[in-house]
Amino acid sequence: MGEGSYISTGEPALKSVDLERFAAGEPDAVRQLYQLYGRAVFTVAYSSLRDRGLAEEAVQLTFLHAWRAADRFDVDRDPKPWLYAIARRAAVDVYRRERRHSGGVPLESDADIAILPKSFETTWEAWEVRTALDQMSRSQREVIEATHFLGLSQEEAAEKLGVAVGTIKSRSHRAHRKLAALLSHLQEATA
Repeated sequence: MGEGSYISTGEPALKSVDLERFAAGEPDAVRQLYQLYGRAVFTVAYSSLRDRGLAEEAVQLTFLHAWRAADRFDVDRDPKPWLYAIARRAAVDVYRRERRHSGGVPLESDADIAILPKSFETTWEAWEVRTALDQMSRSQREVIEATHFLGLSQEEAAEKLGVAVGTIKSRSHRAHRKLAALLSHLQEATA
């Protein structure tokens, strides 16, 4: 996968997956699940592993494990926490394998997960932000990615995106309002 393959593809975000078809193991439903949550899974894996190639491997493992366990998935539940847990475990598995193969001290227990650079809460928040971004319009996503992820000023973002600074300012305002609304459940959960 090329550089930026998990950042703003310009494709409209999928809104849902037929979970009953997914639980039946239908390949199209598995592909839909990947299209909907692939970038969020990558975010979790990359946050933990800090290596693009290893993160991509963890994404593949995540969806392979999900597909193999699809018949045990409860279709009445939200798939996000289930997929997140699989992604986190896949990242840990890749981390442990790499550590073992690189001559590092083998990890002995699940408590060793603390060695990973990011905490559970941080990776869950990254997951939620990525899923929220995937629900936004392309123009809103681009301005958030340019100013926050790439660290560009509004002037630099305007130049990169080929629009006026005033356009960046208005898109940024609307994008931040939408992002705040999409993530309001996180604030409520911590209150």
